[in-house]
Amino acid sequence: MTLKVYTSLLLLCLVSSVWTRTVRQVYDELDPEHWSHYTSECPRECFCPPSFPNALYCDNKGLKEIPAIPARIWYLYLQNNQIESISEKPFANATHLRWINLNKNKITNSGIESGVLSKLKKLLYLFLEDNELEEVPAPLPVGLEQLRLARNKISRIPEGVFSNLENLTMLDLHQNSLLDSALQSDTFQGLNNLMQLNIAKNSLKKMPLSIPANTLQLFLDNNSIEVIPENYFSAIPKVTFLRLNYNKLSDDGIPPNGFNVTSILDLQLSHNQLTKIPPINAHLEHLHLDHNRIKSVNGSQICPVSIAVEDDYGFHGNIPRLRYLRLDGNEIQPPIPLDIMICFRLLQAVVI
Repeated sequence: MTLKVYTSLLLLCLVSSVWTRTVRQVYDELDPEHWSHYTSECPRECFCPPSFPNALYCDNKGLKEIPAIPARIWYLYLQNNQIESISEKPFANATHLRWINLNKNKITNSGIESGVLSKLKKLLYLFLEDNELEEVPAPLPVGLEQLRLARNKISRIPEGVFSNLENLTMLDLHQNSLLDSALQSDTFQGLNNLMQLNIAKNSLKKMPLSIPANTLQLFLDNNSIEVIPENYFSAIPKVTFLRLNYNKLSDDGIPPNGFNVTSILDLQLSHNQLTKIPPINAHLEHLHLDHNRIKSVNGSQICPVSIAVEDDYGFHGNIPRLRYLRLDGNEIQPPIPLDIMICFRLLQAVVI
């Protein structure tokens, strides 16, 4: 199980670099006599590297409009400009676009021409971080795999905006203005292959509804969440990395076995209001509990298996897999209790 999870996450994190390497390998062998042709097609405001003719670099040019994109372009870099709108005209010939980076511009929803994004049929990656969007743009290309909308002003998610995005694996909405009311029970409907969902740094007070069942990484840091509903994680049985740092979780807000979930390998609960360590599962590998209100640690109580049973099985049984435990910023006084070390025999680091 662990191997499969890490393999999937590795593919998610490295997919862009693999694409880029593959294209570079093909076109590094391009005959130099064709370079002048590619250069003549290049918009004068941009840079077209002869060794990578599928890429168009228009970043950091002070542009206010998107230039005409040549038909051969797959990768388009427009970040760090002053662009306010996305119209259909510049993309008239750009039918092969896979990647668009429009981060750090001044794009608003009213500046996006109706239907312009959905017409980019082959688009896989769309980056619109650090703009001035107030809602998730729609409609979107159905083949999209990554959608990054961090650091906008998004407070609304239109109904059905994700319903056809079956290939989307990453959705980043962190540091926006989302309230609980923006996340309805059908908001994420259709995201059947989503692996990473980032809703950190919003204004949520509750755990979001109906997270896609295949989600592996769920990031909810820097909200105001107080309660974990009973059996919440049974609906997302593959969740592996869970971040709830900088919320308002207390002991009363966590069900008795709220985090006793076999799929969770990395659990982050730093900067909350906990006074004790919640029950965990033997499969957990990393636990972050720093900067809470914990005063003491009892290894016998927090050990996910009986220490006596563990002694019987030794290293051949289902011993706890915890390798990293962070407890600094609490009211715990060293040394580390011996029963912690007896229980968690695979511990490699304890911060206290």
